[in-house]
Amino acid sequence: MARPIRVALDAMGGDHGLRETVAGAAQLTREDNPVHVLLVGDEPQITAALSQQRYDAARLQVVHAAGVCVGMAEDARAALAARPDCSIKVAAALVASGEAQALVSAGHTGATILTAAQTFGRLPGVRRAALAAVHPTEQKHGPKGDPFALMLDVGATVGASAEELVGFAIMGSAYAQIISENERPRVALLSNGAEPNKGTPEIVAAHKLLAALPGLHFYGNVEGLDIPRGTVDVIVCDGFLGNVVLKMLEGVTEVVTDIAKDAYARSTLWKIGMKMLSGDLHQLREMTDWKQYGGAPVLGFDQVVIKAHGRSNARAIRNAVRVAAKAVDRGLVPRITAGMAAAAGPAPTSGPGSAR
Repeated sequence: MARPIRVALDAMGGDHGLRETVAGAAQLTREDNPVHVLLVGDEPQITAALSQQRYDAARLQVVHAAGVCVGMAEDARAALAARPDCSIKVAAALVASGEAQALVSAGHTGATILTAAQTFGRLPGVRRAALAAVHPTEQKHGPKGDPFALMLDVGATVGASAEELVGFAIMGSAYAQIISENERPRVALLSNGAEPNKGTPEIVAAHKLLAALPGLHFYGNVEGLDIPRGTVDVIVCDGFLGNVVLKMLEGVTEVVTDIAKDAYARSTLWKIGMKMLSGDLHQLREMTDWKQYGGAPVLGFDQVVIKAHGRSNARAIRNAVRVAAKAVDRGLVPRITAGMAAAAGPAPTSGPGSAR
């Protein structure tokens, strides 16, 4: 990144409060990059937290938001209506006005998506926005050897039409091209079989549309077992299925970790084995550590929106802001716009016999 990029960061969101958010922003400003952070939230609290950090004051600005953030257990629509000056809404307004070029929040997912929908416009041809998520895989992706693949939608929608699934595929491919630097990411539909006729009517119809779409590396259908294997770079599904799968993957990881800890405490042989495998286990932890990725995009709007994990620590916040800045710098929104236009085909021309 050569040009300055300003990112509006919701300082009040996330399970850890503003302490980790402020620490992540401060860390980013000490590094050699052109990213400027607008920390949005309660100014006295942010200022007090910043007093405990080293940061570059020229690259960090505090923007006061009078309202408190939306709590994780609250109804997003009701909370946003009751608090028009809450941090997520003020941060989004900064992006809409051009004072910032991207929005990052670790707060309430529904509130983040709803605020984006109320503040930003949808890109031409995009019927529904999609929340993407990264998941660790056995295979590496792209020239950087990224240990994560992308799945969308994972919660912004419940069901999705065939045309909406096609939009998700185009948006996910564009994001993988930019963030993973993968020029030709493999894109697949999540179904109950690899055959083109397997799945719901929407998946079958989407398969036909994607197979005929030029410029997209469509792999076909994949099954659940292909997700951890990393068979493809982008997996497309509706938000209901995607959210269930994502929560299952997170749950399996936590259960395996708990079982290993319990066995380690009970068995001498396990302790010996774990010590012998310590190097490999460290490598596994690094590979599956979502904190290194930072956040996941909400795709389909005319502005860059990154949703960081609710449990984000300072490192994850720092990386989420870097991902947002990279998406702006490399033209994520124009690339999605071009992909949607190509999928729509050439506009009809007026002439004798043509519809007017």
